[in-house]
Amino acid sequence: MSTDLYDTDLYAWATGNAALIRAGHLAEVDFEHIAEELESMGASERNALNSRMTELLLHLLKWRFQPERRGASWEVSIIKQRNGIADLLDASPSLRARLPDVLAKTWPRALRLAVAETRLPAATFPEDCLFALDDVLAAEFWPDPA
Repeated sequence: MSTDLYDTDLYAWATGNAALIRAGHLAEVDFEHIAEELESMGASERNALNSRMTELLLHLLKWRFQPERRGASWEVSIIKQRNGIADLLDASPSLRARLPDVLAKTWPRALRLAVAETRLPAATFPEDCLFALDDVLAAEFWPDPA
């Protein structure tokens, strides 16, 4: 299959290569770009997990440090991020082993966002993660006020 199609119509390229593989025409398959796409899929899953964890931590921080501003939108965001993380882990169980690293990586990001969104002094928030990983992901966990 022409590798030009990879640059001009990704969907046609993907379905064409899938058809070639199913038909056993392996000599015509664009293996180099298939390898790139597979690597990209893995990176995309990791990035989605990082993004969801950052957003979850941000809202947990706001929930804890601004109890007077709690509302349905924060609650919905926390639930959505937990559900999204659960879906990612169901689809890619090997990501579960990366969760401690993800938590460590995303905590500082969530802190920066919390400072920007709440306008509270940075010293309000602890440098080290306040929450256990199991609590962060647990549907029944809602942080108490500071």
